[in-house]
Amino acid sequence: MSQSKIAVITGAGRGVGRNTALKLAADGVGVVITYRSSSTDAEAAAAEAQAAGVTAVALELDVDQVGTFPAFVDTLRAALQRQWGREDFDFLVNNAGIGIAAPFAETTEAQFDALFSTHVKGVFFLTQALLPLIADGGAIVNISSGLTRFVGAGQSAYATAKGAVEVLTRYLAKELGPRGIRVNAVAPGATGTDFGGGALRDNDQVRRYLSQVTALGRVGEPDDIGGAIVSLLSDGSRWITAQRIEASGGMNL
Repeated sequence: MSQSKIAVITGAGRGVGRNTALKLAADGVGVVITYRSSSTDAEAAAAEAQAAGVTAVALELDVDQVGTFPAFVDTLRAALQRQWGREDFDFLVNNAGIGIAAPFAETTEAQFDALFSTHVKGVFFLTQALLPLIADGGAIVNISSGLTRFVGAGQSAYATAKGAVEVLTRYLAKELGPRGIRVNAVAPGATGTDFGGGALRDNDQVRRYLSQVTALGRVGEPDDIGGAIVSLLSDGSRWITAQRIEASGGMNL
């Protein structure tokens, strides 16, 4: 990959999204980092990407607000033209998400709607809105979860939303195949980020337990997931599409 390529990564100010953006930058790919609330984190990530020698911009985007997508597309189109002299981009990583945990019997409609609005409706309609800007021969990676294969306490609504993302991934791969656009899903296992309050990063007891049920003997880190995402975007994965790739270190086998 080279800076002739451009990637848009949602929710890339922190965690897995940030790691993915910086890995792409290290490979010479220009990056558009979107953020919902923390422009400081996003601008810092963009500055670090620029330090790697690529062009990078940070743009505000709330994937929960479908009504804002047309304005975002206009903003992105202007940024592509201004920064790269292009009308399109090559890679889309639908990474932005929220975590809400509750037992099935106690999950509220508001919690369910929030999860589906971000993880399903947002991914569906943002990808749809961006289709005219995605270059033929490009690639999309959607972020799913290991929780679509194994069960975690309090994760029924979240995992159901991610299951929908995996189905959508296959449909997109079929419908966008004629344009040469590959679509895959990466399903992380337990990963040490600030997602969902940061317990997987900060709680030693939780990390010890999860390490015991993971074949490779530790909790995942953003670097593990970012690497998987970047590998699926690379030309070496050009014959891989419609796949769910679990990056969990062999969790709950």
